[in-house]
Amino acid sequence: MSDIATHKVRFEPVGIEMEVEEGETVLDAAFRQGISVMHGCKEGQCSSCKSLLVNGDIELLKYSTFALPDYERDSGHILLCKTHAYSDLEIELLNYDEDLMRRSIPVKSYEARLTRIEKLTHDIRLLEIELGQPLRFWAGQYVDITLPDGVVTRSFSMANPPSEPNKLSFIIKKYPLGAFSAALDDALKPGDKLTAKGPYGTCFRREERPGPMLLIGGGSGMSPLKSILQDHVESGERRPVRFFYGARTQADLFLLDDFAKLEAALPDFKFIPALSNAEDGDGWTGATGFIHEVLAQHLRSEGFEGEIDAYSCGPPPMIDAVLPVLQMAGVEPEHIYFDKFTTAVR
Repeated sequence: MSDIATHKVRFEPVGIEMEVEEGETVLDAAFRQGISVMHGCKEGQCSSCKSLLVNGDIELLKYSTFALPDYERDSGHILLCKTHAYSDLEIELLNYDEDLMRRSIPVKSYEARLTRIEKLTHDIRLLEIELGQPLRFWAGQYVDITLPDGVVTRSFSMANPPSEPNKLSFIIKKYPLGAFSAALDDALKPGDKLTAKGPYGTCFRREERPGPMLLIGGGSGMSPLKSILQDHVESGERRPVRFFYGARTQADLFLLDDFAKLEAALPDFKFIPALSNAEDGDGWTGATGFIHEVLAQHLRSEGFEGEIDAYSCGPPPMIDAVLPVLQMAGVEPEHIYFDKFTTAVR
């Protein structure tokens, strides 16, 4: 019998109850029991899991005051990813999605084997792994991958659709001092043993919706959006789809042939890359400017009909610039799904 103390957590207003062990964060306990509350970085940086503590004794681990300012902490707000329970808790969820909770998948660990690493651009890599058992996930979700040393773990979104549960692919951006990404060109080799844990993430494709779908990304934000797009194609659903992708120069674009084939095959799909630093003489004839500016121009000119679903994945500054553009265009807040790719905390 385990001697670890456990406490009851009740989430309002949904009325869901679960147990949390001492030494376990409330968010990890929810993942373990297949209760998918809103979450993002899982590291106390993004505020996606911000909630209100109604009753109970807790300890908050170190977090960013950007995600939880002192005045909110003083008024009882907490971050589920940094909350340890020392009594039974009653927590009010400030943001919740009934569809998300209905489609929750328990988080598990999977043994994996590295099969391929491919260079897509000077700082973007494609990583492929095979799992010992299939991983069930929704298009747009991500897993935590641990290197063979068992120490370095990073979060990466699947680039493949859920119909491929045994072989996962990831589009990963390299950082000069990245503990994980630096290993992509040197230390990692096909056959290496990795660990994948998941699925995580709330920015997944909502199904059977007839209105337009907007995909907006930059950098490795391509990964979950590619998964969402492929899953949409496989579903056979028909809706207008626009994929906006921001890059600095033409050399930072990739998979252009794949998108050209999709444009030829799908009845109402456009891939719209935009360069923020287009170079003179490179022959670029596409959109220029930051991706939120290009998005705003298209939304003004296209005149979409029906409720728009928007998915935005990439660096926080890009997301922060895109959100007001979507809101000004009349996209309902509950139909805006995003995933901020925060850098890892050392």
